[in-house]
Amino acid sequence: MAAGLGGAGFGARAQPVAGGASAPGAATATARPPVFVLNSLDASVSVIDPATWTETRRIPTGKEPHHLYLTPDEKSLLVANALSDSLTFIDPVTAAVQRTVTGILDPYHLRFSADMKWFVTAANRLNHVDIYRWQPQAAEPLLLARRIATARTPSHLAIDSRSTVVYSTMQDSDELIAIDLATQAPRWKVPVGKMPADLYLTPDDRHLLIGMTGDEVVEVYDVSGTTPALVKRLKTGAGAHAFRARGDRRHVFVSNRVANTIGLVDIQRFEVVATYPAPGGPDCMDFMSDNRTLLVTSRWARKLTVIDTETRQVVRQVPVGRSPHGVWTLAHAGRV
Repeated sequence: MAAGLGGAGFGARAQPVAGGASAPGAATATARPPVFVLNSLDASVSVIDPATWTETRRIPTGKEPHHLYLTPDEKSLLVANALSDSLTFIDPVTAAVQRTVTGILDPYHLRFSADMKWFVTAANRLNHVDIYRWQPQAAEPLLLARRIATARTPSHLAIDSRSTVVYSTMQDSDELIAIDLATQAPRWKVPVGKMPADLYLTPDDRHLLIGMTGDEVVEVYDVSGTTPALVKRLKTGAGAHAFRARGDRRHVFVSNRVANTIGLVDIQRFEVVATYPAPGGPDCMDFMSDNRTLLVTSRWARKLTVIDTETRQVVRQVPVGRSPHGVWTLAHAGRV
């Protein structure tokens, strides 16, 4: 049963899966952790073996799983089920479902703070940002600290490395908001470009990159001062949308959903230094630990696309479910 609604005392209750990690159908641990792809219109997760590039099983989730994130202890992969108001916890090695947490209203996007104290969700459908206290050993692992009403369609989140501020884009009101984590109060709100989506904060916390899905640019803001300052509008390709760091603290990938390309941005010069083909509406990405293989969900093609970044070619496409969105693997390169 979902926990009731309330103020700061609102909690989210965990529902363990019978049998835990040894539940029927659970994958066994292998030398290469699986790749997980969220099928947002099928309410499921595709589990892919990276040795054979085949789907080995499909895990049912709540409705509209869009994004996923690893817990701070790296023991659970959280799948955010936006339309079911729930989180599915999955073992990132075995792909076993560990538990379901209910009572999380419209968790479209999600992030943990670096100090492991805060868990934040963006309610894309209900127009609010929720800040939770993370208490993993408790029966209710998430305790709502504050619900912050926002403008239209909060989309993506980014939290600074000091765990002091969370940024959120407003997709349908073309705005960016900054919220202080200690006080859970908004710091500022500014207008930005058309249909802002994903965010990437540079390792020094100074510059914030925003993908403009309604345009062909990434907007770069200096957020080191009391108010943000626009530094550059960088042309990357039509439908600039999602980011994934290359892991070298120098470059970040950006998916251009309409252009069917992925750009590699130098975050010191703020220039596109490479472009890769990515058919089928590229969306979320992960970069594997070989520092060569880029994974991207092809949203309109029902495929996971695998790109060799050295040859700049698509090497394979793996069939998955409808409207694949988030993608993640434990065998990933660094995330900064």
